[in-house]
Amino acid sequence: MIVAICSGGPIHEVAFSLMPDIWIGVDRGALYLIDKGIYPHHIVGDFDSVTAEEFARISEAIEHIEQFQAEKDETDTDLALQKAITFEPTEVLLTGVTGGRLDHYEATLRSVFLMQQQYPHIVFKIINLQNTIQFLLPGTHMLEQSDYSYVSFFAYGKTLQNVTLRGVKYETVNELIEQGTSRFTSNEIIGEGSISFTGGICLMIKSKD
Repeated sequence: MIVAICSGGPIHEVAFSLMPDIWIGVDRGALYLIDKGIYPHHIVGDFDSVTAEEFARISEAIEHIEQFQAEKDETDTDLALQKAITFEPTEVLLTGVTGGRLDHYEATLRSVFLMQQQYPHIVFKIINLQNTIQFLLPGTHMLEQSDYSYVSFFAYGKTLQNVTLRGVKYETVNELIEQGTSRFTSNEIIGEGSISFTGGICLMIKSKD
């Protein structure tokens, strides 16, 4: 099962073309979906980014709404991630979380980082119109060719150990990817690609122009 979360970042960053089994709208992101004729199964948030009139529209259109106080420890996207897990998904896709306020984006990135470690059997991806972002745990991961022409790898939290890249323009064997390096940016998948590593956590970004 695939669950998609639409948060209330800039609307031009939202990938409305996603086709999940379940949509979860977050605050203003719920309104984005409804305006596109997409009716989310669930809506969560404190709704501090919508007017009373807009919230009335949301309430009329959607049955399952969980409203929270604005003063809380979790972000609205955190609450949506927790809801997504209850559906026992194989994938969780997040959109509407990039661009706009960078503190919101960084908070989401850190939340997904923790979720990926807690639920290693679930694939978490942040998606906008030009990028897909996800964390990889140690092991071997296949890299499929797609519309995203470029792929970049970054160490997140710890140095990546024994990194081997195959089926890409710039291959490597048993390398380190250290914090702060930009050396592994803008590679290209040219065949049956893969990345393998034995330690650390990798932030992988696939991009297109």
